[in-house]
Amino acid sequence: MMRQLFNVSTILFFLAIGGFWMAGVFVPEAPDTRAEAVREVSYTLQDVARHATGRDCWMAIRGQVYDFTPYVPQHPADPSLFLAWCGKEATQAYLTKTKGRPHSPYADQTMLKYRIGTLRSAN
Repeated sequence: MMRQLFNVSTILFFLAIGGFWMAGVFVPEAPDTRAEAVREVSYTLQDVARHATGRDCWMAIRGQVYDFTPYVPQHPADPSLFLAWCGKEATQAYLTKTKGRPHSPYADQTMLKYRIGTLRSAN
């Protein structure tokens, strides 16, 4: 009798857990697709040029605008190499490190957190 009670309660337990799982209780929710799209901010080169110091350093690279101000002290190269590009379109410098060598995929990934918008023409 005890064994039958154990078997029945075990089966009921797993059915209940399976029912919760099927109902989505233990399944993470999908992101809300109805959320409003984030408005993309765009800047001109004139906007970027207003941020041309080590204390306020923006750069335009590959059509994107980055605020590297918090990254300036972390950059591994000589600060003068990095700071020379603050407030400018720096795609070529980024792609060649001004010496013909590209930045690493790690650098590409790191710079994503400093992206603040896109570059647009001045008209």
